[in-house]
Amino acid sequence: MDLHELAPDLLAFLGQSAYLQFGVFESLSRAASAAPDLDAKDGIGRAAGFALAKYQGLVAEIRRRGDEPAVVMQPFAGAIDDFHEVVAGADWLEGLLGVHVTAGLLDDFFIRLAHGLAGDPGPRAAQVLGLDSGQDAVVQILQDAIAADPRLASRLAMWGRRLVGDTLLVARSALHHSNNLDSDEQRIEPIFTELIAAHTRRMDALGLTA
Repeated sequence: MDLHELAPDLLAFLGQSAYLQFGVFESLSRAASAAPDLDAKDGIGRAAGFALAKYQGLVAEIRRRGDEPAVVMQPFAGAIDDFHEVVAGADWLEGLLGVHVTAGLLDDFFIRLAHGLAGDPGPRAAQVLGLDSGQDAVVQILQDAIAADPRLASRLAMWGRRLVGDTLLVARSALHHSNNLDSDEQRIEPIFTELIAAHTRRMDALGLTA
C-alpha cells in the first residue's frame, strides 16, 4: 500500500524518526547498564550501538539539507520522551520487551512511510531504518528468562499486548491526514494490519501470545 498522500514533510519525518532511534539507543543503554551479567550487557550494548547508527544515519540526512538536527528533532522530543517512559515497564524484563516490540513496530512503519516521501531522501532513510537492529541478543535474553521461569510468559505477553496501542498512536502521529478521513483510514488500515502481523511474529518467536 502507498502512503505517499499521507507522508509528512521530509524534515518532520527525519526529526521524528531520528529522535525515536535516539530513544531506542537510550533505552537499550539503560538496559545494558542494569543487565545481570556480562553476556547480557554485551548483547544489549551491541543492539544499542545499532540504534545509535540508525540515529546517526538519519541525522546525516538532516545535515545534508543544511538543517540543525537538534532544532528539527525538538518538536517531537517531549512526546517521544513521554512515550519511552510509558513503555519502560515495571522491571528490567518488561523494559527490554518494551524496546524490542516498539522499536520493531516503529521501524516497520517508518520504513513504509519513508517510501512515500518524494525524492532521494526517502529511499536513503528507508535503507538506514532497515539496517540490522541487533535484536537477536535481546530475543535470546528474553527467551532464556521465560524458559527459566515459565510464569513470566503470561505477564510479558500481557505487557506486549499493552504496548501495541501506544506504539500505533506514535505511528499515527507521523501521518499527514487529508480532509477525507474515510479515504485516509482505507489507506492506513492495511498497513496497520501488516504491522500487527509482524508484531505477532515477534511475539511468537519469544513464545508469547500477541
